[in-house]
Amino acid sequence: MIVTSAVRPAAAGAVVLLLVLPVPVASASAGPFPVAVRRHGTTLVPEEPTPPARHRIDPAGLDRAGVQVRPLPGAPAVPSVSALSWVVADAATGEVLAARDAHRKLPPASTLKTLFALTALPRHQPSEEHTVGDAELTGIGDGSSLVGVKEGYTYKVSDLWNGVFLSSGNDAVHVLAAMNGGWESMTRQMQEKARSLGARDTEVVSPDGYDAPGQVSSAYDLALFGRAGLQDPAFTRYCSTRYADFPAGSWSYGIANTNRLLTGTDGVAGYPGLIGIKNGYTTNAGNTLVTAARRDGRTLVVSVMNPQAGGGFAVYEEARELLDWGFDAAGRVQAVGSLLPEKAKEAGASDPRPVSVAHGGEPVEAGGPQSRAGAAGTHGREAAPGGSKGLPLIFVGSACLAALALWTLRRRASLRPR
Repeated sequence: MIVTSAVRPAAAGAVVLLLVLPVPVASASAGPFPVAVRRHGTTLVPEEPTPPARHRIDPAGLDRAGVQVRPLPGAPAVPSVSALSWVVADAATGEVLAARDAHRKLPPASTLKTLFALTALPRHQPSEEHTVGDAELTGIGDGSSLVGVKEGYTYKVSDLWNGVFLSSGNDAVHVLAAMNGGWESMTRQMQEKARSLGARDTEVVSPDGYDAPGQVSSAYDLALFGRAGLQDPAFTRYCSTRYADFPAGSWSYGIANTNRLLTGTDGVAGYPGLIGIKNGYTTNAGNTLVTAARRDGRTLVVSVMNPQAGGGFAVYEEARELLDWGFDAAGRVQAVGSLLPEKAKEAGASDPRPVSVAHGGEPVEAGGPQSRAGAAGTHGREAAPGGSKGLPLIFVGSACLAALALWTLRRRASLRPR
């Protein structure tokens, strides 16, 4: 009888708490991914989400010689270009849309400066200043492109990087390499960086891209470096800069980006939405180019190595044709390969890091308003108040104990002699 009378108020207290506390309700925004629902009478019933379409990528596809493409009905024909090797890839997903001899090892010329930037760019702040020492400009190859760095002059790091990206200055590369351990150390660092990115064709001998025995890369690796660079806002800012002032003591002079597809100079029409990246030339490598462009919310990366016809500016016109084809072929070809690391390829996932370009090809800073808004859109749902939370059992237990304690006090009070 005592037990029964004790349980009644405890149960009553629990019922009151259950009525007062909010009842958990399934919500479509209860997690990081939305849940589809359908109405069944007056009840919303969750549905299983539709998985994204998966296309099998032949891992050996890009190892084959010749042009590789997997067209769907209505796909445009791949342009016939003279480059020994080229790649067209989607910068966001890493999917290779088409390629020719993607892993053919060829001299890269100054496009190797993309790997140099991926390795050295994060090491110093743009505003940091450096005075050039006597030994830092030794060993520059004959006929190298130069921006005009002088011994004893003080430069900001941002000035040196403008010299690298715009003027392809080997003198600026030598100074930055000296700031990061020296020439031999930078060579090793770049080689390690290449392997960490999954670039297996690249052999670094001279970090500035100057012709050296055994120095090679591939259209695949250059596209890989270009895509990785787009994920760094500083890299994107430098490679898309058309014109800048370079200091020379008490005065400065203007320098222009040598990528004609970006500047639209020397009879080469500028490409709409072009982001830039890097061009190169040596007598051994011929003309090389890794570039990127954005159109209708989509960014493509194209690498072109050593066109065999059309003169010195053919590399730009062939890149233009490949970019046009890539945008036109959107959704009408299946991938023939991937720029993602092997583990990501096996998982069938895309690289989660964002491409650092906004609509129209303008670079945006990581952590800026757009990226912060994106982060809030993903993670805010997990911590949003009023989400689907289960009622902890400890509350029910506490209610029962409180009700039992109250009943005990009242019981003792009723038993006291009056």
